[in-house]
Amino acid sequence: MFALDANAIIHTMQGKGKVGERVAAISPELIAIPAPVLYEIERGLLGSENQTRRRRQFSMLVGACRVLPFDEMAARTAARIRRDLEARGLPIGPIDTLIAATALAHGAILVTHNVREFERVAGLIVEDWFD
Repeated sequence: MFALDANAIIHTMQGKGKVGERVAAISPELIAIPAPVLYEIERGLLGSENQTRRRRQFSMLVGACRVLPFDEMAARTAARIRRDLEARGLPIGPIDTLIAATALAHGAILVTHNVREFERVAGLIVEDWFD
């Protein structure tokens, strides 16, 4: 299963890079959106100049795949990730911690253009579909 980071979704909606092509080439049941990414996109849509069009695009994507919940396992995984990264002096942002934890807890590969940040997370498989 592939979990899309916010930038992967934004690139898909804007037609940038090859993310949209890759998403379209994969069966929808293999594509997921971590709940913290849903939050990030929804927050961004509220200030979007093209809110109606972007919301329609996003709703179609959400309707075609599944949302991975930030559940108990993800919360425990997030705490471990945060502790590990802070101990190594390599913290990532708090929302990125929740996204990574959600992907890990659900056994998903995280699709992001922000590889440098997420590759710090032990055990998380990251792919960049932009190029």
